[in-house]
Amino acid sequence: MSSRVIEVDPERLDRWLAGFTERHGPVESTREDTAAGVVVRARAADGASVVATPFAYDPLGLILVRRGGYAAGLALAGMLTVAKVGSRHVQSRTAAGGWSQQRFARRRGKQTDELVDAVVRHARRILLRDDESPRQDAEELPQGLVVGGDRTLVREVLQAPALRALRGLPMRELYDLPHPRRDVLETALGRGRAYRVTLTEP
Repeated sequence: MSSRVIEVDPERLDRWLAGFTERHGPVESTREDTAAGVVVRARAADGASVVATPFAYDPLGLILVRRGGYAAGLALAGMLTVAKVGSRHVQSRTAAGGWSQQRFARRRGKQTDELVDAVVRHARRILLRDDESPRQDAEELPQGLVVGGDRTLVREVLQAPALRALRGLPMRELYDLPHPRRDVLETALGRGRAYRVTLTEP
C-alpha cells in the first residue's frame, strides 16, 4: 500500500470522489461534522481508501512572510476582502570587503526586526481591525489562520503581543510557498481552504 496527500478544492471534492469510485470500484463512505467542516472517509472494493480533511473556517486570516517580503489578508466565503503585500529589505550577505561579522549580524537583525514589526502592524489592522483585544464574537474576526513562508519569521510575528487574539486559532501551515506576492497570497488562500485528501492505494 502507498499513501499520498492531495489538495482538492472544496467545490471539486464530490467530483474527485466520483472519480475515485470509477477507478477503484464500489465505495463505502462516511461523513462526520467537525469544527473544521465535514470529514469524509471512504473505502473502495479493491482496498483503496480516502480520508478527506477540511479546513472550512470562515473568515480566514492569512499571514505570509519571508526575508524581504510579506503578505497579509482576510478572506470571507473564499474571497479576499482585504489584503496587503509589501517588501522590506533584509541583507542577505556582507558587502565585498565588508563589515565585521558582528556588525553585519546586528544590522541584519535590525532589518529582520523591522520586517516583523511591519507584518505585525498590517496583520493587526487587517485581521483584528487594530483592536488587540477584540470580542470573540466580533464580526469578521478570523476563525482560522493560514501561514506560510519562513517558519521562524512566522513564529516571531505570531508571538507579538499585538496579535495575541490570533493565538490558539486552527492553523494551516504552508512553508513551501515562494516569496510573498499577490498571486502567492491567492494561492495560499486556495490551498488553505482545500481538503487535504490522504489517498491510500494497493
